Amino acid sequence: MADESRLPLCIDCDGTLIRTDLLHESALLLLKHSWFSVLLLPLWLLKGKAFLKQRIAERVQLDAATLPYNEDVVALTRRARSEGRTTVLATASPRCQAEAVARHLGVFDQVVATEGEVNLSGPRKAARLEQMFGRGGFVYAGNGSTDLPVWAASGGAIVVSPSRALQRAAALAATVLQTISLPKPSLKTFAKAVRLHQWSKNVLVFIPLLAAHQTSDGQAVVAALLAFLAFGLCASAVYVINDLLDLPADRVHARKRNRPFACGAMSIAQGVTLVPLLLAGTVTVCTQLPLAFAGTLLAYFAITCLYSFWLKNQVVVDVMLLASLYTSRIIAGAAATAIVPSFWLLAFSMFMFLSLAIVKRYSEMLVAREQHKDKAAGRGYLVSDMPVLLSQGTAAGYIAILVMALYVNSADLGGLYPNRWALWMVLPPLLYWITRVWMKAHRGEMHDDPVVFAATDKQSWLLAAWIAAALWLATVH
Repeated sequence: MADESRLPLCIDCDGTLIRTDLLHESALLLLKHSWFSVLLLPLWLLKGKAFLKQRIAERVQLDAATLPYNEDVVALTRRARSEGRTTVLATASPRCQAEAVARHLGVFDQVVATEGEVNLSGPRKAARLEQMFGRGGFVYAGNGSTDLPVWAASGGAIVVSPSRALQRAAALAATVLQTISLPKPSLKTFAKAVRLHQWSKNVLVFIPLLAAHQTSDGQAVVAALLAFLAFGLCASAVYVINDLLDLPADRVHARKRNRPFACGAMSIAQGVTLVPLLLAGTVTVCTQLPLAFAGTLLAYFAITCLYSFWLKNQVVVDVMLLASLYTSRIIAGAAATAIVPSFWLLAFSMFMFLSLAIVKRYSEMLVAREQHKDKAAGRGYLVSDMPVLLSQGTAAGYIAILVMALYVNSADLGGLYPNRWALWMVLPPLLYWITRVWMKAHRGEMHDDPVVFAATDKQSWLLAAWIAAALWLATVH
């Protein structure tokens, strides 16, 4: 029997060397940059999986440097090569993509990949490696049931998977030399993928109810709660879509690279499955709410899809859309509870959320400047635009406070606030907060998501308590 420690080491790519699938990555990239080409996918697939892979690879170019690599497998390959063993990247991915991965890592002597009409997986891969090294003449590292024929032809198996069933099957097919277990997605990973913390934005659906002082109306409260749930499910579906389409940009971002899909903690297939489930939940909840709410939510979904696919890179348009998406939550809350939102409320929210949307872009440009880049990945702004963003963002924030001041002094208050004077106590904390947000953003101390900042900032909580107390005092008879 050959000494396994001296045999050539053959490494699978998808799910083994990298914590993703190159076909799925390529299909998403094609969808983002040329969505109409996706209509050709079924036709290409009819001609075989190899044909499908080749056609997609001709139209998109993956950045091998940003892919989420399995560092244990990379280290294993590097160590084998340093010991003088032949190292081979053996994958069903197209050769052009496999060679890009091999060049980036610099740890492979040879590349064996899909070419022409032959999809190099399962028995075909086993036959190719057996032809090259003889039966039992190589060690193979893989991660799925399609690798069982390859393990059967090998002189030793390395199993890269969290599945105990696969580990048992591999042990029946070959001698398992090593097992590299990958962590399964946890509930925490799932919550992170659907951005559960971002559901805090959806409290905006309660604003019309609170502003109209109708919290004692049980039916309206239930409607607002259902609206909160529906918006949460829909927004989570949008976040998953956005994360799947933004993988290349997220992977070069200091914080976003740790998102579940970007780092490979969750697969693209899991994300694609998650989206229709979340949307189905959204539709189910919407059946219990007025048609006007469903229309508002549908408009929100359409705008966010337009944003994710095309408009995210459009200067000014992107921040206007982000501001409108925040305001749409207030409109949706009004539609769910049959409360007409006031002009003052909509004007205040539009200017305030425009300011916060610009904070996001300004913070991203600041990070890009620190990394000595001209622009942030996936954005239309340049680092040189920062002074303009600063002036636009602060102006929008202060206009929002001015709108609030004009409202407090207007005749539209009616009998809602017996103690009108107490409303003036709302203005100083709001003015302080927006000024502090921009000061921290300018110093590089701001999280690039102002919602996360507000949710974790002690001063923001204290100011919120102050504002709540002032509003309560204004309503006391």
